[in-house]
Amino acid sequence: MEFKHVSVLLGEAVDGLAIKSGGIYADGTLGGGGHSYEIASRLSPDGRLIGIDRDLEAIAAAKNRLSPFSNVTYVHSNFADIKAILADLGISSIDGAVIDLGVSSYQLDCAERGFSYMEDAPLDMRMDSTAELSAYDVVNTYSKEALTKIFYEYGEERFSKKVAELIAEQRAIAPIATTLELVEIIKKAIPERFRQKGSHPAKRIFQAIRIEVNSELEPLKDALCDFFDVLSPGGRLCVITFHSLEDRIVKQTFASFAKGCTCPRDFPICVCGNKPRGKVITGKPILPSEDEININKRSKSAKLRICEKF
Repeated sequence: MEFKHVSVLLGEAVDGLAIKSGGIYADGTLGGGGHSYEIASRLSPDGRLIGIDRDLEAIAAAKNRLSPFSNVTYVHSNFADIKAILADLGISSIDGAVIDLGVSSYQLDCAERGFSYMEDAPLDMRMDSTAELSAYDVVNTYSKEALTKIFYEYGEERFSKKVAELIAEQRAIAPIATTLELVEIIKKAIPERFRQKGSHPAKRIFQAIRIEVNSELEPLKDALCDFFDVLSPGGRLCVITFHSLEDRIVKQTFASFAKGCTCPRDFPICVCGNKPRGKVITGKPILPSEDEININKRSKSAKLRICEKF
């Protein structure tokens, strides 16, 4: 299957970087290379772009798409390892970075990757196909209590306990091996009258499993802090989220960069000495336009937040 991905909030995110033609920029989630292509187009030959992705197929597709540019470095890694990545490249700081936390259209549409609840495929959901943990492992080996916790915290599913119970019952008979096997279990667990109108009953559970498999939330705050640390003064970090859990982390982390003093409010004077390290450019997140949503339905839940380092 050809790697295809429609970049969300493309112009808004790249504009938000306020690119300097000779600067160094990072795309933490290279994907099909949409954001990277636009960034590279704005760089002069002495500028540099570092494209990072966990998915080897994404990197291969991006290399093809970005073949007109000779100043792109490709890294197979997790963007959370940005400090180690830059150290390996001998780079001390960058002028900006974009991180798109969504799952690529290719990963969703490629049935065998196991991300979709609409196609029958082996339970997988690994963004990095070389990683050990898969959706099969989560569904078949995690305790009933651990599954309940994941479904509730990562999927915000009110019937988390019931779904986990039915999974435990089914896997005691035989392992749950495919996406549609799991979908049928979820459908049995969630009463029809409680299913969100227009939303597939398995959507939240599949989201929760995907987040667990790929450790999408636990390292996010630390990753944002590391990216901010390696920004040059005036450098910007643009982050696109697709659900409230991610957006909350980004919003709060960006606010902490701009806050400065952490003393209790009842202290008469500041004793911590902390100063603001940057500013939030987007008071409210930037949302996709109606035109973009009409063209790409998957962009509907996207939010872009931008911060700048002092």
